[in-house]
Amino acid sequence: MSLFVIALTACALFAAGYFLYGRLLARWFGLDATRPTPACTMKDGVDYVPAKAPLLLGQHFSAIAAAGPIVGPILGALWFGWLPTLVWIVLGAIFFGAVHDFSSLVSSVRHKARSVVELVHEHLGPRAHLLFMGFVWLSLIYVIIAFTDLTSSSFVEPTYGGGVATASSLYLLAAVAMGLCLYRWRMPLGLATVIFLPLVGIIIWFAPALPLTMPPTWPLRPQLIWNGVILSYCFVASIIPVWLLLQPRGYLGGFFLYVTLAAGIIGLLIGGDPIRYPAFLGWTTPRGLPLFPMLFVTVACGACSGFHGIVSSGTTSKQIAREPDCRVVGYGGMLLEGLVAVVALSTVMLLAPTDPSAQQSPDRIYAGGLSHFVERFGVNRELARSFALLAFATFIYDTLDVATRLARYLFQELTGWKGRWGVVGATLATLAIPALSMSWTVRDAVGAIVPAWKVFWTLFGTSNQLLAALTLLTITVWLKRTKRPWLVSALPAAFMLTMTLWSLLRIVTPWLIGAVRGQSGFDGIALVALILMALALLVLREAAKAFAIKR
Repeated sequence: MSLFVIALTACALFAAGYFLYGRLLARWFGLDATRPTPACTMKDGVDYVPAKAPLLLGQHFSAIAAAGPIVGPILGALWFGWLPTLVWIVLGAIFFGAVHDFSSLVSSVRHKARSVVELVHEHLGPRAHLLFMGFVWLSLIYVIIAFTDLTSSSFVEPTYGGGVATASSLYLLAAVAMGLCLYRWRMPLGLATVIFLPLVGIIIWFAPALPLTMPPTWPLRPQLIWNGVILSYCFVASIIPVWLLLQPRGYLGGFFLYVTLAAGIIGLLIGGDPIRYPAFLGWTTPRGLPLFPMLFVTVACGACSGFHGIVSSGTTSKQIAREPDCRVVGYGGMLLEGLVAVVALSTVMLLAPTDPSAQQSPDRIYAGGLSHFVERFGVNRELARSFALLAFATFIYDTLDVATRLARYLFQELTGWKGRWGVVGATLATLAIPALSMSWTVRDAVGAIVPAWKVFWTLFGTSNQLLAALTLLTITVWLKRTKRPWLVSALPAAFMLTMTLWSLLRIVTPWLIGAVRGQSGFDGIALVALILMALALLVLREAAKAFAIKR
């Protein structure tokens, strides 16, 4: 079998899901083009601004697509084989992830574009609201930990790391310059695009010649230094005005996203490459990780992501001009992310099990596979590899910016810490846990240093999926109260609750048994897993109470 068959089948199934199941969801939710949306009734020219569906789809897709649908599918394939990973990506995106994103968006639009956190307060009560805020804050902390370490890992890679670090740094400076041109000097967007988009291409071309590396004489490991630099960037990016960095960086980053996705899909369809990696590797990995539940929390964003619900109900819902656009933006946006996951998965399917590239980090596997696809268009492979690595880092920057800012909002709401010092203090408190976590040095059985992202990835994926399950629970209560088909969200919520709580239980149980026997020391990951499980079960209890109330 060739990759062409896999790509064509995945595209056909996603299209069928959009036109059949997506249309059915629109009917069940009663989308009405004549019903005014908050973007129109509360239009203020700042937050509430109606946007055309194609434009809003691009903005929403750029906000939700990050490194998750790249890293998760690659790890899932390496551990369990490409077939179970592919099945979960396709079915998960159609019946779980897209339903979550679509229903989050619609429910927010029907509630004056309020966030899912506020919906929890209305439908589950103030106690659940407080618990849910704490859960979301911890989940965002793990997003920051996993993606910060992934970025620093790419910066210290011996062959390309210095060039990627240079390109990433210059890219951020270019985004700041573009923000100043747009908002301070009133440069038209078209002219700014013509200037800065080619400038990014020049940066990618010349960056490998000016590698940015840490001096070997410094006392700390280079990756620890980069972790500090990236967290400092998160601090600055989360407190400065969005127009200065986040908006222009997100705009430029969108071009990376579309180009890499298009190149990957077209390369898959015209390449005719054979599949070399095994379809199935077994129900348990050599490290003892079982396919159930680990596959589902490892693939994570490639099939479903709770982070999407925060974006859908936080910013996208304030720009929906017509209710039917929710299917295009919410449901369609998740299917596009599923395509990103399929492209990432295909970069593993190209490799033989004995290929040394299969032992590399996910960003290297992704860049190698994508450069192979792009090479068919006559593009130099090394340039394509540099482009793919910078694109990977760009996706992570998008997530780090938004996650830090959202976590800061939640911390301020939880503590009531207002004003300028509240902004600074809440951001520092948010970044303190990632800084502490990534300062630890974890070694495996043979003494080799284990990257922090590998240590935290399972817990990141679990908390992300559990956030989606709790969001779907809230939507289920709302659907029942409005007398709409609530099983459409309840069934995905039940499955994801089972997989995620099962995963957390696997993390917590050995630590608890050791603690009872007096053999366990402090384990930060097990402790956070226990806290997440407790918060989730308490929210589940409040949801069950709210579901039972007849209104």
